[in-house]
Amino acid sequence: MAEKMTFQYDRESDILYINTCPPYAEQESEELGDEVIARMNPATGEIENVEVLFFSTRLLRKDMFELPVTADMHLVKEI
Repeated sequence: MAEKMTFQYDRESDILYINTCPPYAEQESEELGDEVIARMNPATGEIENVEVLFFSTRLLRKDMFELPVTADMHLVKEI
């Protein structure tokens, strides 16, 4: 999927949202570990959204924060 990724931080909930599309009810959710949730397309199984819980506490840690997903990134040309 070649969608733009958007990042949104909810300060009250302390959740970082990484989205390629708006979340929708039919998506399947799976915890990837370390309080990271993936929301997947029910037909293809592709990850469309990632929710990182307790995001601000991760920034205070000295260790590197890594997501257990891969991404194929390209520049998006605006029309």
